Amino acid sequence: MSTMKFCRECNNILYPKEDKDQKILLYGCRNCDHQEVAENNCVYRNEIHHSVGERTQVLQDVAADPTLPRTKSVRCANCGHGEAVFFQATARGEEGMTLFFVCCNPNCGHRWRD
Repeated sequence: MSTMKFCRECNNILYPKEDKDQKILLYGCRNCDHQEVAENNCVYRNEIHHSVGERTQVLQDVAADPTLPRTKSVRCANCGHGEAVFFQATARGEEGMTLFFVCCNPNCGHRWRD
């Protein structure tokens, strides 16, 4: 990924811009019209790294989401609570959709799949 670039002429920041005729990415100064060809076509890259705790918190917060469907036809194997939120998602390493349940008991948050 590229870092911020500065103009060789006046030391102002260079902004990415497109040369539509030549179909290349340029960096141009808005102060003195200096331009240079970009070495890399990546202008910005946002990488998000989640810790294990963050992923667990997201799933526990799912139980409080009022937009997700709830069911009282299942019992939590961990605490015996009779209400769970459910949603479909792809499971790691598997094809197709899997039905996931999250216990609605705020002291439990147990997750299982059908």
